[in-house]
Amino acid sequence: MDVRKLFKSFGYALYGIFSAMKEQNMRIHILSAFIVVAAGLVTGLSYLEWLVLIIIIVLVIGAEMMNTAIESIVDLASPEIHPLAKQAKDIAAGAVLVFALASVIIGLLIFLPKWF
Repeated sequence: MDVRKLFKSFGYALYGIFSAMKEQNMRIHILSAFIVVAAGLVTGLSYLEWLVLIIIIVLVIGAEMMNTAIESIVDLASPEIHPLAKQAKDIAAGAVLVFALASVIIGLLIFLPKWF
């Protein structure tokens, strides 16, 4: 195993994370994650509740990063407007929306009983 290659690959991955942070929607997801973590700390969640929240946060952020990657690839492959390019980008964005809506529902199921 080449350790230098391994560290380089981690560097590329970190660059990808920071590159994704330039996207407005990614910043919204990160801000939302910080708010949820703060609410969890104040609320006093159980181990299992934290586990679920962490998984959901990672899934939403990961989905947003995949969406950003798909949009970049589509823009490179099809700089002009094309119905299939639009469809690919819309479907990827829709996937993020599905994850985000599910995360809101799960968050409500975790927090509402503790608050009311």
